[in-house]
Amino acid sequence: MLTHAELKQRALSNPKVKENYDALAEEYALAYELLHAREQAGLTQAEVAEKMHTKAPAIARLEAGGKHSPSLSTLRKYAAAVGCELEIRLIPK
Repeated sequence: MLTHAELKQRALSNPKVKENYDALAEEYALAYELLHAREQAGLTQAEVAEKMHTKAPAIARLEAGGKHSPSLSTLRKYAAAVGCELEIRLIPK
């Protein structure tokens, strides 16, 4: 049986898979940042949802990444709910 790392390495050796994987990197980086900020704040998804005046499934979708891009307004509300400020930067290549 393959480990997760071995399976990932095998899958990413396929150029098409690698291309699709790389295309999602930014979305998953955002999802990681959201999840990490919530965990650092010691809050559950339900608690963040309450602070944002929404439902927990909406927070779960936001933290899952991939399917949709949240608006700046949503990101600001999330940041405030977890005690953070939103910072957006463009990094030169």
